[in-house]
This record gives sequence, C-alpha cells and structure tokens, in this order.
Amino acid sequence: MLYELTTLGCKLMSVGEASEAARAWVSAPEASGTLLGCWRTDIGTLGRLIILRGFTTREDLAAERKRALLSASPFNAGPAVESLSMEGYAPFPFLPPIRAGAFGGIYEFRSYRLKPGGIAPTMAAWENAIGPAKEYTDHLVINMYALDGPERITHIWGFTSLDQRAALRADAYAAGVWPPKGGPEEIIEASSAIGVPEAYSPLC
Repeated sequence: MLYELTTLGCKLMSVGEASEAARAWVSAPEASGTLLGCWRTDIGTLGRLIILRGFTTREDLAAERKRALLSASPFNAGPAVESLSMEGYAPFPFLPPIRAGAFGGIYEFRSYRLKPGGIAPTMAAWENAIGPAKEYTDHLVINMYALDGPERITHIWGFTSLDQRAALRADAYAAGVWPPKGGPEEIIEASSAIGVPEAYSPLC
C-alpha cells in the first residue's frame, strides 16, 4: 500500500465548502485510491484541509495525481482553495496497514525533514522502539517516508484529547522508551499540526 497526503490551503471561512467539494472529488467514479481520512487543522496553520488516501499501486497513485494536476479545479474546490500540495509516501514496512475507525477524534500530524541518508537509521530506530513504547505507540496510525522531494517522514497519531497525548508522551519519555534511540539525531527540521476529522472521515 502507498499513501498520498494532500493538503488544501483554504480561505478561512471556506474550509467547509472545500471539504464537501473534496469529498465529491475523491468519491467520483473516475477516482482511484481509497479515502482513509480527512481533517481540518485546529492547531498549527489554520484553514488547512488534510486528506489521506491509500493506493495499491504506483500507477494508481500517479493517475490520480495527474487527474488533479490537469484539472482546472482540482478537488472541485475552485476559489475556496488558495494552495494545494500532494505528497506520496510508503509506509514503514514493519507497521500494519492503516485501518479505518475511531482513534479518539484528535489527530496529530508530525513531519520530520531528515539528513541525507537518514531514512534507514530512522526506520531502524522506530522498529526497535515500537514494542517497548507500546502504551504510546498503540496510538500511532501510521509512519511513512516520502517518495519525492526532500528526505522526510510523516507520522499520524490519534488521541481522545490533548491531555491524553501529553500524558502518554510524558510517561514514555520518563520511562526512557521514547523517542526512538538514534532517531532524533537524523532530524533537521520538525513540524506538527493537530487536526479534527470531518464527519465523513473513515478515520474518526
């Protein structure tokens, strides 16, 4: 499975309009891929709509990317959208595929730009840490590495609240099981955003 993370930069009062337009786009008969989640940002840069889809082949992902790039109104959003980015990813191979369902309603999107050659050691560090930090990593939806652009990873987490997130992270840090040993040394730049799922999001 491959994934695409699409971010629509919307006019602040037009996120709902863009969301319904994007919903129609990803469910159109000619669309490929499977909608896994759709969120609007609540902390971080506001006015962003984040869409996660899964693809069984690179060809399907490329075809859907081409459909958007050649459209006069990608994701049907028209003037409601002022910017668009589409990022292709492959999952860390030791993680299970994304499963739809309820993760608590508060989602964190963390992206790390890595040093050149940083993906392999980062992946190894995460593989070693997943088990010992299980109480925290049970909330991991996916971690994945970019197929294009700068070397980077993006991981998505689901929590019932920001308080739960803070408590789990504090406990994992205090126990010495997180962050993954050897992982932070590969990071050049990090960013984080909190999103809440749209009503139609399979990840909710």
